[in-house]
Amino acid sequence: MNEPFDEKLSLIFGRRSIRSYAPTPVPDEMVTALLRAAMAAPSACAKDPWRFVVLRSQTTRERIAGVLPNGKMLGKAPVGIAVLGDLSAAHGGELSYLLQDCSAAIQNLLLAAHALGLGACWLGVHPRQDRIQALTEILRLPESIVPVSCVALGYPAERKSSRTRFSSAFVHDEAW
Repeated sequence: MNEPFDEKLSLIFGRRSIRSYAPTPVPDEMVTALLRAAMAAPSACAKDPWRFVVLRSQTTRERIAGVLPNGKMLGKAPVGIAVLGDLSAAHGGELSYLLQDCSAAIQNLLLAAHALGLGACWLGVHPRQDRIQALTEILRLPESIVPVSCVALGYPAERKSSRTRFSSAFVHDEAW
């Protein structure tokens, strides 16, 4: 990062997508801490439609990685988390609220992973119908459950410097 930034924001600027992991297992307590952080996210009308499947089986992670074109690292990560939404629990039954709520939970999970010394990578599933269908089948999901993403997790085997992609060209004052 070329510009100085407030040290209090270093957790945010230091969080990067990590795609290479050490083979060290991630303790269950740490996974639970990540899920607690994810579920501390804001949610429209506090409906909390997020649901999670912890992916410890390498076979399952590899199957999912096989249907995510940019998700090969999931098969090599010590653990993964599938982030899903329950449409019947979403505010007004609206897919848009479900996606916003799950995205907030994912960001909390990613920041918590970084804070705990883990590396993580957000792998998109929704809105790709082929990916949604594949995860629905692999994870045997009920009809009201919508796959949103998967997160690959582990101790980082790569280091990346802090950064932001801030651009003043993307910011407008008062109106466009």
